[in-house]
Amino acid sequence: MVADAPIYTMCAMLRASAARFADAPALIFPDRKLSYRQLNESARNWAKTFIAMGVKPGDHVGILLTTRPEFVELLFGIVMAGGVAVPVNARYQASELSYLVRDADLVLLVTTGRVADGLNFAERLMAALPSLKDAADPQALSLEDAPKLRSVICLDPPCEARLLLAETALAKGASISDADVDARIDAVKPGDIGMILYTSGTTANPKGAMIAHRAQVANSRNLGVRYEAAENDRVWSPLPIFHIAGILPMVMILDLGGAYMTVPHFDAGTALEMLGREQATIAYPSFVTIMQDLISHPTFKDTDLSSLRVMNSNFAVQPKWIKEAVTAAMPHTIQVGTYGLTEAAGTVTTSRLSDTYEQRTGRCGVPLDEWEVRIVDMESGADCGLDEQGEIVLRGPNMLRGYYNAPDKTAEAIRDGWFHTGDIGAFNADGQIMFHGRTKDMLKVGGENVAAAEIEAMLQSHPAVKLAQVVGIPHDRYVEVPAAFVEFSEGMTASEAELIQHCRGQLASFKLPRHVRPVSAWPMSTSKIQKFKLRQQLIAELGEGEAA
Repeated sequence: MVADAPIYTMCAMLRASAARFADAPALIFPDRKLSYRQLNESARNWAKTFIAMGVKPGDHVGILLTTRPEFVELLFGIVMAGGVAVPVNARYQASELSYLVRDADLVLLVTTGRVADGLNFAERLMAALPSLKDAADPQALSLEDAPKLRSVICLDPPCEARLLLAETALAKGASISDADVDARIDAVKPGDIGMILYTSGTTANPKGAMIAHRAQVANSRNLGVRYEAAENDRVWSPLPIFHIAGILPMVMILDLGGAYMTVPHFDAGTALEMLGREQATIAYPSFVTIMQDLISHPTFKDTDLSSLRVMNSNFAVQPKWIKEAVTAAMPHTIQVGTYGLTEAAGTVTTSRLSDTYEQRTGRCGVPLDEWEVRIVDMESGADCGLDEQGEIVLRGPNMLRGYYNAPDKTAEAIRDGWFHTGDIGAFNADGQIMFHGRTKDMLKVGGENVAAAEIEAMLQSHPAVKLAQVVGIPHDRYVEVPAAFVEFSEGMTASEAELIQHCRGQLASFKLPRHVRPVSAWPMSTSKIQKFKLRQQLIAELGEGEAA
């Protein structure tokens, strides 16, 4: 897509790409490929179904699925019908799912039944909406738990009797013409809300960030300009498609006519085989847990990654050993750093390909086009100087319109036109930003501010530590003190006393972790480690106030 092209809506974007790149691959899964023509036709069929089932422009339609081709077809089908797509985190349990269905005012939800051992979305939905089990007509629900929900479509038989078979739903669309779909597409304006993406949340209910069509298409396009992406690129992302880090690069490459590569669920061996076989050119692994698994897999050293020209590795916020291992294995790949968030339709800052290696691997880049980014003092709101840490605030046409059904949370986050991220950062003299953690990831130890990231970095410099996470736990004298959780490298270990001693003399005494616990599996949201669960676990073990 040329730089001066109009900003399409998501639905018009796919229609245009399908017309230009009909037979080119649009989606590549480990065992299945879809051309632009196939993706567009499937999306349009779903749009016809939604129109036939009474979805009006602006109505909210949810998708509760793992990553699969149908997810993408549904996402574009919803917006082609003029609706608002609400991707649901596949990790949500019954209580979270119940909250989202009500809070998002879903009129339809598309899901499936059993996906794998221990994962059955229909069962989870029945637990989330108890009144669903007594529903008489799956085509005209009237639920006390979710008053606006009219139907739940089930993709894969066998389905619960209260759910509508996809075959039955799709048959309804036969009465809707292509002209009807095009009329809906043409009626959508760039400023209309295209998606509501619920943030994963930690200690409170998740918030639904309202993302306009223009925001997602333009931000994805600006990312493509920064990465010098083109129609011959193949972009690989292992992130779930309900996550902004899955949606952002997907929209970027579908706008350009290239291929989007992904996996139903992340498995390092499957991912590496796919990366080599399909000759990915841009990779978007982003997060520390994914990077760890790729590098640690036995086939990593033998995988042909010579086609990868750009990789969003974000070394600046990764343990040092990951940076060293990837750089040695992929000297030809341009590694870039990135900072972004759901409320910004994805990436806000990322490296320029022309930046030095030190800039690209030691910082999180510079703002994309259309973003204004400031670092402000968290108390006074005044701009911070170079290398001074403060809250990252941003402004631009591609930020969220607000949080759905939450005017108080919107007013708290968006002040005087600036979105307050709750993230800590600093700019250096080169204009490169660095992410230093969450404001809520700051500990207050006896009145002293302590960044969890600082302690984590020190622990990760120990040769036995693969990954460290630090939380604050209650303390009678100091209010809270640091406690650490560590994952050891394979075949290595270290005692609690040894790890604390490793930090002694390198960190001020009040920053030293009082407790260190080994971890074999991290509690995860979509892509982030849920520190609040680690904290709860340790408090339960110690007893609140017994951290001394």
